[in-house]
Amino acid sequence: MRAFIFPGQGSQAVGMGKAIAEAFAPAREVFEELDDALSQRLSKLMWEGPESDLILTENAQPAIMAASIAIIRVLEKEAGLDLAKHARVVAGHSLGEYSALCAAGAFSLPDTARLVRLRGQAMQAASPVGVGAMSALIGIEIDGAEAAALEAADAGVVVVANDNAPGQIVISGEKAAVDRCGEIAKTKGAKRVIPLAVSTANHSPLLKPAGERMREALAQITIRPPRVPVVANVTAGEVTEPDTIRRLLAEQVTARVRWRESVAAFHGFGVETTVEVGGNKVLTGMVKRIDRELATLNLDTPADIEAFAKTL
Repeated sequence: MRAFIFPGQGSQAVGMGKAIAEAFAPAREVFEELDDALSQRLSKLMWEGPESDLILTENAQPAIMAASIAIIRVLEKEAGLDLAKHARVVAGHSLGEYSALCAAGAFSLPDTARLVRLRGQAMQAASPVGVGAMSALIGIEIDGAEAAALEAADAGVVVVANDNAPGQIVISGEKAAVDRCGEIAKTKGAKRVIPLAVSTANHSPLLKPAGERMREALAQITIRPPRVPVVANVTAGEVTEPDTIRRLLAEQVTARVRWRESVAAFHGFGVETTVEVGGNKVLTGMVKRIDRELATLNLDTPADIEAFAKTL
């Protein structure tokens, strides 16, 4: 069985989705639907740039989601993909959880586009430029990262934001505390500390106002039971009940992304292969570090889609 996995922010690039839209009518329909939902030619920005506008959180998040959903729609309409039949679970990394839910039919595409646009705006508003920061800790395990964050707490708010894979942890919080945590982490096994090019303290308590805005927005949205279980970032467990999905998505803004635990759970669900939908193989790389027994595929080009369609 397969797990379809969906990338998060950072996988955006000028030109994303263009070749797929040129090759497949269902993909073009997705981008037209996205532009209508947002009252913006986001597809033009995705394909032509400028990059400085595309990387803005409020643009990057719906762009990444739409690129993933375009691939799913092509496979559904031209190759007979049925996630209920062809997948055991779906999962997404942070923003990608919305893509996973849309792919599984829990959200409509217009609702998903508007939600992720609001999510990006709310996250930026909750973390003024210069206040929040994030850093990747390379070569340290989760226990060491948690201990470093605890020791750095006297410098301000800092938490483990993403437990991505063995030896790959992301911390988030107030800049001074994040910097301090990085220095402490080096004494606990971290080989490198890489400041991330973000201005928001994602998945930290600093984003509580954004979590509240998402809670309010999600309360107004129809959520249908997904056609296939979604593995939630917050719990690393399966979820299918709409009210639980609603609650966990609001919590996700400030909670840890438990990606390592989520992928580690795939084996117990009977998953043998992960299929990364869009992105730049970042999630596939993480999967290989978490569970080497899992086979991996990445769908990002018309050729990828055509080859995968033959396996359905």
